[in-house]
Amino acid sequence: MAEIKRTSSQRRRQIADRFTQKVAQKESLRIKGLKHKDETVWFGLGMFGIVGWAVAIPTLFGIALGLWIDRTWPSRYSWVLMFLIIGVVIGCINAAYWVRKTRNTIIEEDDE
Repeated sequence: MAEIKRTSSQRRRQIADRFTQKVAQKESLRIKGLKHKDETVWFGLGMFGIVGWAVAIPTLFGIALGLWIDRTWPSRYSWVLMFLIIGVVIGCINAAYWVRKTRNTIIEEDDE
């Protein structure tokens, strides 16, 4: 006859603990999904749009200001290029602010 191996109670407890942890993780993910059910793919694309506009608007403003300065007070320096670079830098800082703000909001909601 085949001998049946019995697992020790400690081994059974470890298996039960692992199973309990997996169930808890899946339940946690389910609850997060219910909290963020209105955040679809379109929400993510909208965030890309916010980041894009956060960079584009200061850049375009810098170009417009540089063109105005070049036409009003001609000089040997290109104010358009200087304000283009300044606009891009300000836009990147602005985009980083929006991404950080949204990330912190998501983290705070998940901690509740």
